[in-house]
Amino acid sequence: MALHYDPVSQLKIGLVLPSKGRGTGPDVLDAGCATAVALGWRSVWVTDHLLVPRGPEAEEYGCILEATSALAWVGGRYETLTLGTSVLVPAMRDAPLLAKQIATIDVLTRGRLIIGVGVSDSYDIPEYTNLGKADRFKDRGAYLDEAIALWRHLWSGSTEPFHGRFNQLDDFSFAPLPVQGRELPIWGGGRSARAVRRSVELTNGWHGAQTGPQDMVSRIPDIVAVAEELDRPLPTLSVRCRVKFNAHVPPPYALAGGPESMVQDMVSFARLGVEHLIMVFESDDPEGLERDMRRFDDEVVGEVQSRLAEQKW
Repeated sequence: MALHYDPVSQLKIGLVLPSKGRGTGPDVLDAGCATAVALGWRSVWVTDHLLVPRGPEAEEYGCILEATSALAWVGGRYETLTLGTSVLVPAMRDAPLLAKQIATIDVLTRGRLIIGVGVSDSYDIPEYTNLGKADRFKDRGAYLDEAIALWRHLWSGSTEPFHGRFNQLDDFSFAPLPVQGRELPIWGGGRSARAVRRSVELTNGWHGAQTGPQDMVSRIPDIVAVAEELDRPLPTLSVRCRVKFNAHVPPPYALAGGPESMVQDMVSFARLGVEHLIMVFESDDPEGLERDMRRFDDEVVGEVQSRLAEQKW
């Protein structure tokens, strides 16, 4: 039987927390999380960079909270929110330590973690150099593949040796195990053919960014084809969207324009089988972030859920 994505009757709405920028800190994270809870949104997410060089990239990522630490802090304060990374870059870190950090957060939050992973872009070479991992950059995809395999191995509770290209484990103990076990959700980010294949072959989901409904129309057949080839289940579909009120923006894609335009795009995502939409707002101060989230929920989300419930595609 051919695989296909079915429309979803309810989108799960998430928030990318302002964990970067000069205004980041406990107050704005609290505002985002508290408002998400009040509005019934499902999840909160953090971005990952560690040591970008001075210059244009530093304007956005030079001031950023470390991703796993920020999620642990948030998870201890908000007990109903799913927590996620959008996305973590294992090749900039070390897979065994990440296995322990991820398991720890999942244990302490009673199994509320989703790990989005990616390989980073070509302009990130200086960051790898700053982290002492310049030689790993060219192999970052292979490192990510092995990291996922290593995590699954450790999270399963196996004490059998693990012999990979980058990691050699012979005599080890690993506990406590994640509440979600070896199937703790991992979502693969990226637009390349390898990233799409990874999302089916090694992870539980595909996590898109700067991707609109029309992009998904062309992307989904590729995902389905790989799943059929590998006899694997279809991965969960999720998309991270910048929200631009009353604006018409050039590519890359953003959820932009007036409320009706946003509603139509979100319904289109649901019709294509996207289950999670994760929102990025421009405001990075507590009052502005809460205002924008409430406006978006009032003007857009309610109407989207109403149309989905009535199946007004």
